[in-house]
Amino acid sequence: MPSTGSDPSSGPAAFAFASASALAVGSWLERALAAITPADPGALAAARDRQNRLTKPPGSLGLLEEVSVQLAGVAGSCPPPMPTPAAVAVFAADHGVHAQGVSVWPQEVTAQMVANFLASGAAVNALAAQAGARVVVVDVGVATDLPVPDPTPDGLLRRRVRAGTADMTRVPAMTREEAVRAVEVGIGVAWELVDDGCRCLLTGDMGIANTTASAALIAAFTGVDPDEVTGHGAGIDAAARRRKVGVVRAALDLHQPDPRDPLGVVAAVGGLEHAALAGFVLGAAARRVPVILDGVIASSAALVAAALSPDAVAACVAGHRSVEPGHTVALHHLGLRPLVDLGLRLGEGTGALLALPLVQAGVRALREMATFDSAGVTNKHA
Repeated sequence: MPSTGSDPSSGPAAFAFASASALAVGSWLERALAAITPADPGALAAARDRQNRLTKPPGSLGLLEEVSVQLAGVAGSCPPPMPTPAAVAVFAADHGVHAQGVSVWPQEVTAQMVANFLASGAAVNALAAQAGARVVVVDVGVATDLPVPDPTPDGLLRRRVRAGTADMTRVPAMTREEAVRAVEVGIGVAWELVDDGCRCLLTGDMGIANTTASAALIAAFTGVDPDEVTGHGAGIDAAARRRKVGVVRAALDLHQPDPRDPLGVVAAVGGLEHAALAGFVLGAAARRVPVILDGVIASSAALVAAALSPDAVAACVAGHRSVEPGHTVALHHLGLRPLVDLGLRLGEGTGALLALPLVQAGVRALREMATFDSAGVTNKHA
């Protein structure tokens, strides 16, 4: 899709709306949803056929083959373009439900970690350097002032919709309009990165207590009991986990979120970073660029995106499987298979970054391996 600068689905002029609200709230979301189409069936078929003609037994590269075929369908071409350069967008926000004692970490850690990201001192920075990916940090809803200097440092996008969500056990986490604005922040970030040349997007997140909101979203969209999708987050003990389950259950009982109304669900029990990540997925899908999902935060946000546009899932690659139980439930609901399973539970985009070289390897194999005919290698007997 060429960038014209006047079309809100492309170009830097479009991105300015995410912070300036130059258009009516919902305009970007409507345009993103209208641009999302199913995976290209011709490209899928061509990629499967090419995989079967490469100099290897069919299926012998396992999930790497499936990923390469998937990315051909996303791009609408076989072979697909290499998913590089890549960028991870770390969406940061705070949660009012923190007041319910669901985390052992103080809320100010969110802002402190944003400063750490910008100083290149976090795990996401180290792994991004290893993978050759760019890191962008997006303040979509941090509750406190960021301990960073003015002018705004390179790598930080100030797109704050509000200073953290409300306590979802008492009132909705945010208004519906705020949820839409946060979704559109994510769409805008995705489009800016694509317009800047990125051909693979990765999800990142930061927000103390965000696994509580993730569990609520996963329970709401899948119908699975909160006890089965609520984990230990960033290190709570068994007693605290039981309290966390009760908090998730109380929020769901209060709001009775309807999965047929995904914006209503994320407004009631989600986080601002969840809404933005959902938009990030939609923005990638609208521009036919793959997005590698990180852990439980990203997968719960992808449930929102999938409910808004089922075809958006075609652009999603599950980078890894987190130890959070809700992550497995969400991936199953989305129909995604994780590329790696390393017992990770950090977030930030670390699992997505570890999977990036695998995604690139799968595409490179499809693009560069010889076929039986071109290499003069005898194929198996029919």
